[in-house]
Amino acid sequence: MPTIKDVAKLAGVSVATVSRVLNDSGYVNLETRQRVEQAISELNYRPNNVARSLFNGRSQMIALLVPDIMNPYFPELARAVEDFTKQNDYTFVLCNTDDDLEKEMHYIYALQQKSVDGIIIVSSKISEERLNEVSIPIVALDRIVSTKISSITVNNREGARQAVKYLKAKGCKRIAHICGPENVSNSKERLSGYMDEVKNEGWLLSSYVVSGDYQYETAMDATKRLLTNHPEIDGIFVANDLMGVAALKATQELGLIVPKDISIIGFDGISLGEQITPSITTMKQPIYEMGTRAAELLIQQINEKSISVQHEQFDVTLIERDSTKKKGGTSFE
Repeated sequence: MPTIKDVAKLAGVSVATVSRVLNDSGYVNLETRQRVEQAISELNYRPNNVARSLFNGRSQMIALLVPDIMNPYFPELARAVEDFTKQNDYTFVLCNTDDDLEKEMHYIYALQQKSVDGIIIVSSKISEERLNEVSIPIVALDRIVSTKISSITVNNREGARQAVKYLKAKGCKRIAHICGPENVSNSKERLSGYMDEVKNEGWLLSSYVVSGDYQYETAMDATKRLLTNHPEIDGIFVANDLMGVAALKATQELGLIVPKDISIIGFDGISLGEQITPSITTMKQPIYEMGTRAAELLIQQINEKSISVQHEQFDVTLIERDSTKKKGGTSFE
């Protein structure tokens, strides 16, 4: 394997000159730079990234921490982050935290020790106190972890309100909600959007809201209990599509027909929702755009240390599929 000394020898320059070319630091005249680049190409030289990071204090690595890699939403998000980081010559590292604070902090400390340049984090557990222990740029994605940390999210409350309004427009008279964890910001916002639309309805019962914890099995059990206790329910707004798939499966096991007996609308817009039968109507997040923007914002923070905290919010879009009633002449506004 060729070394930097081999490159310097072939180009007829010092090791320091090769290093300046590799790190784009300091002046090197055009002719010398071209000789060095030609030598690098001829030898197929690959710089030692560890050595380079020690030289310039940068590893060209960005990490993404997600709470549940088994939820199809997060791989779709990760793909966007990976694509953008690769386009900008960064190495991408994906860490699954199982939504466990100690595991999150273990990853963060380890990444700092390896001189990672920045972290994108999806977390519902980390506190501002623990964030103060982090000395590298961080961007929060999908949920807000602190007002002091830049974030990329969607209009969860308004999107949830639109989802429930849509079910009403489709003729649903008793609408329940399967929510996510109570400590997650986007789950609380979606619950608030649901309540905005139903709080004044005479039919509303507190037991119409059950937690699926953003988990498939939990949501299946919650749906079965909900519909066993309340057979009058004819519409369900589910706080994410993974739970929406679980709710669909649960209704089928109970002998109900979707959408004839009950309509289901989810939230996220993951590809799984359109691959099942019936496909799930959803409030689609611009997942790829969100991941891309989070990576872009993080790289800005890495390169511009004085950049201000930014909280950006994307809109969600109703995607109508087969899990909701289709009645002639009914429209959604």
